[in-house]
Amino acid sequence: MNTNQKAIACLEQNNYDEALALFKQAVEESRDVQSLTNLAWIYVHEEGDNEAALSLILEAVAQEPISYFPYNLLGEIYADMEKWKDASDILNRSLAIQPSDEAYNNLAVAKYHMGHIDEAADYFLQSAKPSDYTMYSHIKCLIELGRAEEAAAKLDAFSEEDDEFVGQVEMAELYVELDCYEQAVEWFEKGWKIYWKTPDWVGRFAYALLKINQAGRAHEILNEVIQQKAADIRDADKEELDDDWTEDEKAEYVQKLANEKKEYEGLLARILAGYVPPLKYNTSLSSNCYLFGCERHRHPEYRE
Repeated sequence: MNTNQKAIACLEQNNYDEALALFKQAVEESRDVQSLTNLAWIYVHEEGDNEAALSLILEAVAQEPISYFPYNLLGEIYADMEKWKDASDILNRSLAIQPSDEAYNNLAVAKYHMGHIDEAADYFLQSAKPSDYTMYSHIKCLIELGRAEEAAAKLDAFSEEDDEFVGQVEMAELYVELDCYEQAVEWFEKGWKIYWKTPDWVGRFAYALLKINQAGRAHEILNEVIQQKAADIRDADKEELDDDWTEDEKAEYVQKLANEKKEYEGLLARILAGYVPPLKYNTSLSSNCYLFGCERHRHPEYRE
């Protein structure tokens, strides 16, 4: 059993410290594509250290590997660091070796942030499942491109039964973007008892309700969240302090709740005055196991 195999075995047995030491030892023994990529992957996904991983994976890619693993990992790191052009370039190299859902998704993310919305739409579609967040992102791009009819048709096809269903509130959010307020309200109602309430989407729910002349329901949902915040403030005030809950932390938390309560209290008036609560859309990077020799994912060790 070589050093990499020992490292993988330790990782599988949750002996992380020993695994990390062995992955480092493998690099000391030979700075090749496999050892450099595997240690870089560990730094990214176990240590959260992109900087340490970057020099290693750049060294691996400089050896012009025939596997797409190092390119995908480098593209992921660049995208996480918001180096969109670098991410785009390296992910195109990855796709030239072997297409993967992760590369298509992350390339779409890079293109989106570079302002190339049409390309982003196409790349999101390459890796999307029927009702997942990647398809959601594809539809968001279509809306930005003015392709509303196509976007609506694809959104209508989403199913709650799909394993990777994006979620009720997310559905509602896109229907608001499409000015389809009745459908938006229907999905907001489905998510109302499930989702954690935040001013951004609750405001959009109230906005959609007002658009279909359901002012009473808009008052109702806002009163509900205002009362809940008031209750949360009372509960927080009663909590006793300890080493893990200081006076400053308590005061900061109570202030946060008070700010949210105040935001809810002013939402209806702002909307009636013309305010349109914006969609808070965030792109989502995709990842996978890129460990050479990982038995769980049936990855062979690297061979030229």
